[in-house]
Amino acid sequence: MILGKPLEEDMNLRPIHYQWAYDLYNQAVANTWFPHEIALGEDLEDFKKMSEDEKHAVSFLMSFFNPAELIVNRSLALGVYPYLKAPEAHLYLAKQMWEEANHCQAFEYVLETFPLDKDKAFNVHLETPSIKAKEAFIAKYLGRMTENLDIESAAGKQDLVRNLVAFNIVMEGIWFYSGFMVALSFRQKQQLKNFASMVDWVVRDESLHLKFGLNLILTILEENPEIATTEFAEEIKQIVIEGVQLENAYNKDLFPRGISGINADYVNQYVRYIADRRLEELGFEPHFHDANPAQWMATETDTLELVNFFEAQNTKYEVDNHAH
Repeated sequence: MILGKPLEEDMNLRPIHYQWAYDLYNQAVANTWFPHEIALGEDLEDFKKMSEDEKHAVSFLMSFFNPAELIVNRSLALGVYPYLKAPEAHLYLAKQMWEEANHCQAFEYVLETFPLDKDKAFNVHLETPSIKAKEAFIAKYLGRMTENLDIESAAGKQDLVRNLVAFNIVMEGIWFYSGFMVALSFRQKQQLKNFASMVDWVVRDESLHLKFGLNLILTILEENPEIATTEFAEEIKQIVIEGVQLENAYNKDLFPRGISGINADYVNQYVRYIADRRLEELGFEPHFHDANPAQWMATETDTLELVNFFEAQNTKYEVDNHAH
């Protein structure tokens, strides 16, 4: 069983019981990168020529992503790591937590490089209702994990799955992907190409985070079939749908007027499309039935030459270990 308080016999890596977790750890180590490997200074000229609405979009994205990476880390450290027994899962979570810290530093590097109002950027998430609502949504599920949760009980196991769905499927798998699509859309217009390369590397990490989270959720449900009731399944689906509604409001603040080639309606269609993919990966039928408005997302990764595991029909996910 993957869930439970680790015992002394759980402190040996061998024998490995969950090979997928160990494989993802090794893939994550091979993918290691550092923000300053990318010369963002070259994007400064692009940024200076951008419209105020375009600059607002970049700044607003950073204002969400910068604290969001640390919120994911709290969710992992307090709401997942203590309740898993498998050492191979702990190895992966340790690398994921480092990656979230690295992403936070990457977005910090963007804020340092571009002439943005840094104090304002750091405070946006404290003052903007749509971002505060997203953070409160995650905090609600994480809060249950730190209040004397009994992981041996059915209720405790369900709370762990709720927390996983909230931060891993909704935050990392929908909200982050929505932001990635917006960030990469600038490259579509021949802007901020190096920033986009950095986002490619973040996407590569997040694809593995998502894969680990999905495998973990499905493993928990498989090993604990008593919690997989019809009512619980419907609740999980509703958590995803609520996440889409929260993102819908956020994207209206991200694009109050829209910019060339992209606006809130376009992004929110992508959000609904991505949410359906996440629901399918969890075993549900699609809910929204929207077409993908950003089909270029599947191939717009020229730096890495990868086909994203979750965005394309081709599910072959291989990255050259020396790509960077």
